[in-house]
Amino acid sequence: MNKVFIFSLILMISSCQEKSKMPFENIGDQYPILKEVLENQEDYQVQIVYTQIDRDENLKPILKNFDFNLNEEKYFYPASTVKLPVAILALEWLNEQNIEGLTANVIMLTDSIRSSQTHVLSDSSAQNFLPSIAHYIKKILLVSDNDAYNRLYELLGQNYINQKLKKKGLNNTIINQRLSLAMSPEENRHFNPIRFLNTEGETILEIPARETISIYKNTGNPQLAEAYQSGGELISEPMDFTFKNRFSISDFHGVVQRIIFPELFAEKERFHISDSDREFILKYMSMYPGQSDYPAYDSNEFYDSYSKFYKFGTSKEPIPLSFKIYNKTGQAYGHLLDGSYFVDEKEGVEFFVTAVIYVNKNKALNDNQYEYDEIGFPFFEELGSYLYKLELERKKK
Repeated sequence: MNKVFIFSLILMISSCQEKSKMPFENIGDQYPILKEVLENQEDYQVQIVYTQIDRDENLKPILKNFDFNLNEEKYFYPASTVKLPVAILALEWLNEQNIEGLTANVIMLTDSIRSSQTHVLSDSSAQNFLPSIAHYIKKILLVSDNDAYNRLYELLGQNYINQKLKKKGLNNTIINQRLSLAMSPEENRHFNPIRFLNTEGETILEIPARETISIYKNTGNPQLAEAYQSGGELISEPMDFTFKNRFSISDFHGVVQRIIFPELFAEKERFHISDSDREFILKYMSMYPGQSDYPAYDSNEFYDSYSKFYKFGTSKEPIPLSFKIYNKTGQAYGHLLDGSYFVDEKEGVEFFVTAVIYVNKNKALNDNQYEYDEIGFPFFEELGSYLYKLELERKKK
């Protein structure tokens, strides 16, 4: 859905639900990058969804959504953000198996039968040196580990992932590839054999190699940039994203809302996981890497805001204890994304915000010449600061 907005020092965002417009004041010299991006929305292909939260007398949340430049038809690369729904669906799949002894913490061994596949029989970052669904989810939510996502993708397969998300009303999402692996669309439709073992080494469940016959692809000729690097050569044509992942801003925003406030959604639109599973997801969505023992991360390299873009940007300083940020980020092909439930318990501030920005001035991909530091991260820092200030000053019901 396209909208036209006129900026001076006021950003107008229209409500998805009520179709009203709300002024965001004081976007000027205080937020120079944010102002530049909003005034050049087509260059940066920015999309924003923001949700205000009020509470009734029983503290039940009341949501009011606003969006800027939202366009469900416009393709962008979602990068690591697709890991969040896959992580949650892994727990939903686990509950559906209803097999005694099969939990998120049991040993999960991945085998390989094709030349493009790799196997995983151990994990040095785990306390018992063995992989599991729970440990993969931790690594996904703490530092956005690509291999951990790939293993859950191989477990679930394309049919399960895409059909489940569509049934939940997430209609602008296609997940059809592993990440950071040069693998053809055909190979991405093949999934490794997997075994689940108990601590005695006995097999609880064995899943054979599988293949998806259905072909999930993006329609509408999704091509990006004007050139791209491949094998050390510059190809002077747009890069084709037909068989790469898709995850619209609305769907991304909706996934975060579903895990935070599942009761606000119809039963068929929710993730069907246990209360303890949901608490597990929330714990690691909001945890900082330095707070984790297994896996353990060096807080100098993986600082608090390593994967928390809003407000705190790339600051290496600890995030104040009153803040809780439940989110997932993504960064690839010049795209930066963050979908967050942002909370300051001390000030009583809470809101949802999801955004994508594309920073690729030379319009070439795979050359590592992206304006992440100059434009991308400062945009998220300023957007988060602006919305936080707005919420501090907003009169709430």
